[in-house]
Amino acid sequence: MKMFSAAQDRKTGVQLVSAVLLLLSLSGCSSMDVLVASKINALNGTTVKISCTFTSCYKMDAGKFVMNWTYQETLNDTEEMFMTYYSKKGMVPLRSDRFGERVVFAGNLDKNDLSITLSDVQLEDEGVYNCYVRNPPDRIQGHGIIQLNVVTELPPPRDSTIAVAIGASVGGALALLILSMVVVKCLRRHRKQELMSEEKMEEEGKLEAEGVAEEGTK
Repeated sequence: MKMFSAAQDRKTGVQLVSAVLLLLSLSGCSSMDVLVASKINALNGTTVKISCTFTSCYKMDAGKFVMNWTYQETLNDTEEMFMTYYSKKGMVPLRSDRFGERVVFAGNLDKNDLSITLSDVQLEDEGVYNCYVRNPPDRIQGHGIIQLNVVTELPPPRDSTIAVAIGASVGGALALLILSMVVVKCLRRHRKQELMSEEKMEEEGKLEAEGVAEEGTK
C-alpha cells in the first residue's frame, strides 16, 4: 500500500509540475500590443502611409478578428469610422465624405499589418487617426493613436556633419579650458610650495644666526 501511495504521489507531483509549466508558458506570452508612430508629418498634396501593426498571443482567426480605423479632428471630437474588417471581404474602406476614395488598405493581414495610405493629402485631413484591433481569444482590445500633421513644406533635413563639427569644437574648447585650469592650479600649488620652502629656509637661517650669537656671548 505504501509503494502504491508513493507512486501515486509522484504521478500527482508530475501533473502539478506540468500544469505549472503550462501556466508559466501562457503567462509569458505578451498580450495584445499595437505599434504605431505617435506623430506623422505629411506634405500637402502628397500620399502618406499611416502604419499600424499588432502583436498577439494567438494566430489571427478570420471569423473572430475585429479591426476599425477611425478619424477625429481632435481627441475630444466624435470618431468617424472610415475603414473596417469583414471576415469574408477583409479590410474594406467605408463611404466617407471626408476621404472619398483616397484611403486604401496597404497592409498585410498575414503579417499583422493593418497600415493604410491616404492620397492627395489635404489640410483638412490633419487630426487623430485611431487603429483599433481585437484578436480573440485575446481579451484586450489594442488601440493605436496617430497624430497626423499636414504641412505646406517639410523642414530641411538636419546636417549631421555640421552638428558633429559643432560638437567637436565645443568639446575641444571645453577640453582646452579644463586643461588650462589644471595647469594654472598646478602652477599655483607649485608656487605655494616654493614660498613655503623659502619661508622655512629663512626661519631656519634666523634660528641658526640666533644660535651663533648666543654662542658668541657665552
